[in-house]
Amino acid sequence: MARKVSSGPRGARKRGQHKPAAPVGKARRSYTLANLQPPVGSRKKKVRVGRGMGSKLGKTSGAGDKGQKSRRGYSRRRGFEGGQMPLHRRMPKRGFHNPFGVSYSVVNLAELNVFPAGETVTPELLRAHGFVRRATDPIKVLGDGELTTKLAIHAHAFSASAKEKISKAGGTFEVVAQ
Repeated sequence: MARKVSSGPRGARKRGQHKPAAPVGKARRSYTLANLQPPVGSRKKKVRVGRGMGSKLGKTSGAGDKGQKSRRGYSRRRGFEGGQMPLHRRMPKRGFHNPFGVSYSVVNLAELNVFPAGETVTPELLRAHGFVRRATDPIKVLGDGELTTKLAIHAHAFSASAKEKISKAGGTFEVVAQ
């Protein structure tokens, strides 16, 4: 049995190869109202989903096979693993987070020696001089180091040793409301 050889323009190319480029010396085409048409590829027919096997997207309408994800309006919540115990619940939890806990920005007494004697040190002054980074945190004065100058210190909290050392240096301390 003889094998059929195609003699058409497709016979020279293998499947998947592009057409050869147009000859370089071809003259440009002039357009008139009679031969106007949109550029090739700019007008595309709308795909009509679920309109039978002849429409390219019949039967399952491009949603694959059966199941929850193929249904209309499906959206899964974040972290959902198909009913399997999700990772964030499988991981062990440790410790306790106190929702009412207060975290202070701390300043030690030794750092306050830069202020001149008789100065009133307020939380705003400490923030302005860069002793405290976060503007929203309350300030607690700790008793690390020695206080050499007499200061009036206003802060949100004081340690017991800080109160003692401030009084010993002749200064005063005042607790400011948060």
